[in-house]
Amino acid sequence: MRRMAAGPRIAVVGAASMIGEALLEELRARKFPCAEMHLLDDVRDLGRPAPDDEEERRVGDVAAFDFSHIDLAFFCTRSAVSQRYAEAAAAEAWVIDASSAFRGRGEVPLIVADVNGDVLTGSGTRGLIALPGSASVALATVLAPLHALAGLERVEVATYQAVSGSGRAAMEALAAETVDLLGGRKTKKYSFGKQIAFNVIPQVDVIDADGVSLEERRLLEETRRVLGLPQLAINATAVRVPVFFGHSFAVHVSFMRDVSVNGAAEVLRRSNGIGLIEVGSVQQFPTPATEALVPDRVYLGRLRRDPTRDRSLNFWVVADNVRKCAAYNAFSVAQILVNRSQ
Repeated sequence: MRRMAAGPRIAVVGAASMIGEALLEELRARKFPCAEMHLLDDVRDLGRPAPDDEEERRVGDVAAFDFSHIDLAFFCTRSAVSQRYAEAAAAEAWVIDASSAFRGRGEVPLIVADVNGDVLTGSGTRGLIALPGSASVALATVLAPLHALAGLERVEVATYQAVSGSGRAAMEALAAETVDLLGGRKTKKYSFGKQIAFNVIPQVDVIDADGVSLEERRLLEETRRVLGLPQLAINATAVRVPVFFGHSFAVHVSFMRDVSVNGAAEVLRRSNGIGLIEVGSVQQFPTPATEALVPDRVYLGRLRRDPTRDRSLNFWVVADNVRKCAAYNAFSVAQILVNRSQ
């Protein structure tokens, strides 16, 4: 990235998406240095109003944009759009991609800013950076300091994922189903294959021949990569719940060394990106509709010893999947790149 007092020239691809809108809010609220801002999208998604209404900007066509004129591009769009344009853009500028298009490529850095942002400290002015899925971001954030404390041996996790993880249409489906059911009407079509309103569905993404869902495999592979622990045993069950925003996790961790609740709590208090809800506090525990709405924290509560296993702890985690785990992570990665270029 070039050195520039006024800040980098930025493009946001997918500016009208949920993540794109949340990212633009973060950039404005935190006064991110910016010399230019270009709002872009795929032609199929053009026509929706741009989030920057006060500046009366319109979203431009990404296919017609010249990425040699910018320093940093955020891709907050569908995987197919990232696959089509992100690599060419990365030949001209830094590209931070929030889609799933490049997460599985070993040569592409997979970054959670609060965990392995130091990977970006090398030289360079352009390249492609992938961001993990929201569930992986939250899980890696809380596991990293605990691994440094006592060494992770095994992780058992059940995720309870908000419908916004599947996009706006899924949120609209939850709202419509809820209205229909409260009005005594039957829903004609289910976006998740089954009713999601007042229900839970133990499937996030497709299930393979082994009975494992794609989201469960992503959680395993992405968390291992971010933590730098390729052999870490992670057993995951991913569940979709009728919540609009905020993923929740029931986590059970076994360690290589002895660990106490007080020792773990002390480390978590000092860790970046984590809000610890103490035992006996007024809040008692975090929930998606309360603490998770604060966008710069992954919240952890109900920290306790596992009564059935030595060297093991149980705890509960919540995080806003769109704002904290996607938009704020993208913003934080960009901040690392900008700080490095100064």
